Amino acid sequence: MPTIDILLPGFAIDTDQGHPAFCGVFLVRGPDTAGRPRTVLVDAAHVGRRPFLRDALAAHGLTAGDIDTVVLTHAHWDHVQNVDLFPHATLLVHRDERRYAHTPHADDWATPGWTGLLLEQLPVREVTDGEEIIPGVEVLALPGHSPGSIGVVVRTDRGRATVTGDALHFAYVARTRRNPLVFWDEDAATRSIERVLAVSDVIYPGHDRPFRMTEAGDIDYLERFALTLTGLGPDTPGLSFADGTSRPTWTMPGVREQRALYEKNADEIDRRISRVPRVLRPVLPGAGPARG
Repeated sequence: MPTIDILLPGFAIDTDQGHPAFCGVFLVRGPDTAGRPRTVLVDAAHVGRRPFLRDALAAHGLTAGDIDTVVLTHAHWDHVQNVDLFPHATLLVHRDERRYAHTPHADDWATPGWTGLLLEQLPVREVTDGEEIIPGVEVLALPGHSPGSIGVVVRTDRGRATVTGDALHFAYVARTRRNPLVFWDEDAATRSIERVLAVSDVIYPGHDRPFRMTEAGDIDYLERFALTLTGLGPDTPGLSFADGTSRPTWTMPGVREQRALYEKNADEIDRRISRVPRVLRPVLPGAGPARG
């Protein structure tokens, strides 16, 4: 059966000065239909975690060049910035997410204007709901947080483990059924949360520890919380802590008109994507020739 490991844990932390945005990064391994071993990365984190990602791969006996597939749950900045580390990989992304990344809304602070160009630095394969990545690993469409958010369902010996990206950021969302950050469609985001809960035995959220839901509807975390802050101490003047056990729902201003524009101009967006050159160069010694 395929396996899933946490390379970088996700954290549900924020500040009043900006978002650290530490998403989970996951390693999925298993054979393809021909029996060949495959090494799949789900999400890539942002550049502030780049050395930690390399170290985590090394701890599993891997280098970036060993990753053959990178799956993006969605194209927000904190999940995509390290895709250029993997010159031998094919990038799997939902068609709607790829399109939107080339024409993000002006109020969408999670999808900078350069996001579409970043995606095109690797060979891209668009994936759809239910598509098999390798046997026992399939795509789960989870739109709402963003246009083409997806999850990855891994059939493990502990049951069906679902990597949700930010379709389900934090464990508490499994109880509220409300996505705290909506850049596309609030109702669709709620339906996606319900879908995750319906198909999953274990949930790997975008920014929290993996967990199960108990029969009583409680959250049963499967990993310890472990985080060290540097540069601060408990007695640092001005340092304070606020209750972060839940967050109010924020829906991007202008989301309705953006969706209409996106759907109206879909063909033009596709033409724009087809003209984007791929200019990836190896970033690691011995990574091999550039692809493009």
